[in-house]
Amino acid sequence: MASQDWFDKDFYSELGVSKDASAAEVKKAYRKLARQHHPDANPGDPAAEARFKEISEANSVLSDPEQRKEYDQVRAMGAGRPRFTAGGGGQPGGFEDVFGGMFTGGGTGASQRPSAQGQAGFDDLFSGIFGGGGGGFGQGGFGSPSGGFRGSGAPTKGRDLTATTTLEFLTAIKGDTVKLQPADGRPMSVRIPAGVSDGQKIRLRGKGEQSPDGGATGDLVLTVSVRKHPVFERDGLNLRVDVPVTFIEATLGATIEVPTLGGAPVKLKVAAGTPSGRVLRVKGRGVETDKGTGDLLATVQVAVPSHLTPAAEKALEEFAAALPHDNPRADLLDRARG
Repeated sequence: MASQDWFDKDFYSELGVSKDASAAEVKKAYRKLARQHHPDANPGDPAAEARFKEISEANSVLSDPEQRKEYDQVRAMGAGRPRFTAGGGGQPGGFEDVFGGMFTGGGTGASQRPSAQGQAGFDDLFSGIFGGGGGGFGQGGFGSPSGGFRGSGAPTKGRDLTATTTLEFLTAIKGDTVKLQPADGRPMSVRIPAGVSDGQKIRLRGKGEQSPDGGATGDLVLTVSVRKHPVFERDGLNLRVDVPVTFIEATLGATIEVPTLGGAPVKLKVAAGTPSGRVLRVKGRGVETDKGTGDLLATVQVAVPSHLTPAAEKALEEFAAALPHDNPRADLLDRARG
């Protein structure tokens, strides 16, 4: 439906296309400008938001063949002359001069009357442009409820909703479908992608409120909290776990079992003489996301026995006596003094 301000708006210039641009050219120009000025790409920028509304309005008219035809007619009528002013003194440029070509007889002036065919064409044009119910000036004058001007503008996007959810550690790593109760919204089930982290915000497109005027549906902004795991910690895409080994295993070497998240344990070789704090890597057993897959990092912790039998204590003393009498802290003390 035509709008009163179409006389003053150049939608072709808004999109940067020519007046004979094809539908594909209009669509391409709009998409390029929409990506550049979309509010999501320019948060807190009122100028970008206003520009986005302007190009959206231009696209809504030029992409619709019927509206584009009406727009071109309106712009053609308003070009180069005053609009809806009396053409006094026989001077051109008045209301009848604009529409004179539509009537039979072709003249101007208040005495000239349209034929039945010309009147029908006149009414049809006004009905299409200004929203009147047909039947000429007698049925809904300018600005009247039945035939007045109607406002024009891009449809507004529905309001975004917010929600929070707390996930188990395994759910956050593997992903799952959870039920949510957004603030001021309806209950819904949403798919949580694999690999979300504690405090992360997820924008779920089209899960917000409906638009009041046929525009795009709003989004749901979900804030995620992740419960701590008793064994594993997350480090980017990697998972970390502390693995205790005995003094003998660390000294002589051993093959041990290491737990994995949500799967069976894996066997890992501990080399002879492995100290506490050494990190052993299990490839591909970390966090899996569409951006990549991390590893499982097992940190060795040498477990020292707190209670020894007399026989074990004697054997350990003999073991100590057989070792070289080196001070493992000598280098540390030297560097501290230096």
